[in-house]
Amino acid sequence: MKKLLKNARLHKGLKTREVAQLLGIDQALISKFENGSRKPTKDQVKRLASLLGIDFETLMVAWLKERIIHEIGHDEFALKAMNMIREEIQNSYVVVKKSISKNLSTLLGEIDVLKTKLDQNRQFDRYKIAQALDLEYTFESNRIEGNTLTLRETDLVINEGLTISGKSMREHLEAINHQEAIAYIKHFIEKNTSLNEREILSIHNLILRGINPEDAGRYRRVQVMVTGSLFMPPQPSLISKEMDDFFIWHETNKNRLHPIVLAAELHERLVSIHPFIDGNGRTARLVMNLILLQYGYVIANIKGDQENRMRYYDALETAQTKNNKEDFLLFIAQIEKESLERYLEIIGQ
Repeated sequence: MKKLLKNARLHKGLKTREVAQLLGIDQALISKFENGSRKPTKDQVKRLASLLGIDFETLMVAWLKERIIHEIGHDEFALKAMNMIREEIQNSYVVVKKSISKNLSTLLGEIDVLKTKLDQNRQFDRYKIAQALDLEYTFESNRIEGNTLTLRETDLVINEGLTISGKSMREHLEAINHQEAIAYIKHFIEKNTSLNEREILSIHNLILRGINPEDAGRYRRVQVMVTGSLFMPPQPSLISKEMDDFFIWHETNKNRLHPIVLAAELHERLVSIHPFIDGNGRTARLVMNLILLQYGYVIANIKGDQENRMRYYDALETAQTKNNKEDFLLFIAQIEKESLERYLEIIGQ
């Protein structure tokens, strides 16, 4: 682990003093981490991985290995204990898989068939198709939040730079900003790095750019209520800790869950933390679709008409107030299935 940290720091061109300042800890600690005389905490591992551009899973495995060796050393019963730990972890993984309902499992199987078909026909992907579908996604995601631009008007604003008479400046900016946010998450995927706080704040900053500059890319500092919902988001003082837990959950589960379930869970968890004054829904949907695109799926485009919007909100409400995510997971899975079917139809497959 010490080599990982030192090599990554040198690759970034950072001094131990600079790393210490960015993490808000003593410079001597960084040196001790790098020479192996001191072990970072789990939270420090997460922050170091993000700062130095190290894959979180790689760094966590190295950290856990050193902790285990430090604790059990070369005890004669160490291997037997490790085998028991392996069995227990594997059993817990089986429990995770079994926790998926039969309906959801069936739907995920149907999605996997469509995904396989898509993978076999990637040569038919076209930029123009992606551009048109991204435009539809911007239109629908903004419509969920009350934007009144039509699909055609959204196209004119984004691609022609026109101003639509009778529509507010905010509605124009919402269209432009969201389209740029889609481009941003696609660029992020190309970098092949793990989701982190900086990226989510950057996505949110794009969403509210020019609309609410004081709060764009910043966690809220006041308590809020969700209009029309019984759910109460956490106090602002808890947001930083909740977001830390959010990223740790993602890193812990990204290789354990089906990508559709992972994406839907991250969506629900982020929108439930409600870390921002405004733009939580759009940011959560973009994060969900970032995950889907990372795994080779297509954007799950939730429609903004009254019926679909209410199904979406009702499923979220159930997840947030009754601790039952089944309806929400099924809803997102069904949206992804329909999006895959439509994409395959467009490319003639």
